Amino acid sequence: MASTDSPKKNYNLAIVGGGISGLTLAITLLRYDIPITIYEAAPHFGEIGAGVYLGPNAGRAMKLMSPKIHEAFTKTKTGNQWKEKEDSWFTIRVGDERKADKDGFVKPGKKVGDALFDVPMEAGGDRGGVYRAAFLDELVKDVPDSVARFGKRVVDLSNAKDNSGDMVLHFADGTTAQHSAVIGCDGIKSKTRPWLLGKDDPASDAVYSGKYAYRGLIPMDKAVEMLGEEVAANSSIFLGYHGHILTFPVQKGKTMNVVAFNSSKTWDEEKWVVTTSKEKMEAEFAEWGPQVQKIVGAMEKPDIWALFMHPPCNTFYKGRLCLLGDAAHATTPHQGAGAGMCIEDSYILANLINEANDVNDLERAFKAFDQVRRERTQKNVTTSKEAGMLYDFELHGDDLDKIEESFLSRMQWIWEFSLEEQLEQAKKIFHGDGTKI
Repeated sequence: MASTDSPKKNYNLAIVGGGISGLTLAITLLRYDIPITIYEAAPHFGEIGAGVYLGPNAGRAMKLMSPKIHEAFTKTKTGNQWKEKEDSWFTIRVGDERKADKDGFVKPGKKVGDALFDVPMEAGGDRGGVYRAAFLDELVKDVPDSVARFGKRVVDLSNAKDNSGDMVLHFADGTTAQHSAVIGCDGIKSKTRPWLLGKDDPASDAVYSGKYAYRGLIPMDKAVEMLGEEVAANSSIFLGYHGHILTFPVQKGKTMNVVAFNSSKTWDEEKWVVTTSKEKMEAEFAEWGPQVQKIVGAMEKPDIWALFMHPPCNTFYKGRLCLLGDAAHATTPHQGAGAGMCIEDSYILANLINEANDVNDLERAFKAFDQVRRERTQKNVTTSKEAGMLYDFELHGDDLDKIEESFLSRMQWIWEFSLEEQLEQAKKIFHGDGTKI
């Protein structure tokens, strides 16, 4: 619900992209009665991909942003199904037979597939896995039809020629739209990013990360039959040489989400998703243990998703264009933090825009956003790539003690973070250091 005490702003914003970033931003801005239009390339709102994880930092952000966003999360989220596992992020196991000695042990008393340790999270934190499409379907309910324009694929941007300082969006259908400012929420294949940075900037396009993934959904009853309830109903990472398998429950425990990762040095950057045969997929995990072989064997669609990421750029804004979410800092998924960073972005930017009383304040809002968000979000991109290497025995080799030490210390900076403090800092930048907020 829009607040009744804030005067209507004398500017209007375009949000390019109606994924998780664009919709969480839109819902929060609408609460503040800020005029927006969402431009979505597809004929309707929708997300591709299966499960996505949102950590306690994202849970706190959603609570702060809007009861409706938090409700959408609560309605669709799934955590570990066992009570004793509810404060565990993942149970860590070795999945690769090549790590075992001649007696089958990967370390004293532990065989391939056995639980080595759990990565603990703060007790009672608001987090969980959501099925992307289900979460988005809930968010869409809080976006009025009047603010959405579908079938609008942005192909270019320009500055308005009427000296207003406005931005003009150019769409694939030949039409244009003029707005006071534009927020690029158009994801990893963003068109707003190369326009902002310049097409020759090496950070303008995403680059291949060295990893690719197979994704699958396995009905929970089948997963329990294959793996036993403890493994199937709770999240696990199976470590191995140049690959790892990640499983966690989604859809309120009805389904086990699977992502099977592997490595390659090169990739055809034109093809982000490639279809292969089930035999080839299974052959890649032929030297792994029985649990992993069962999981991979049960995966229906052998599509390969190449994992791309953004090189760090030197700004998230230029004039009245600001990048947010994956358009600003697309990451690999290895820390389960990419979507959470997008939601944090939406919280900070929406609140800064609410401070902007007229059109001339928008650039200061974008500048403050850039100054407080860029370091944290780009650190996630860097450390997420490292995490993928850790799980694949490429960071500390296959030294399980060093791997455990790294696991137990690498996520706190993401989860245990005060967004309220960051917003206070951003508001001080917006208002000038000497101004009381």
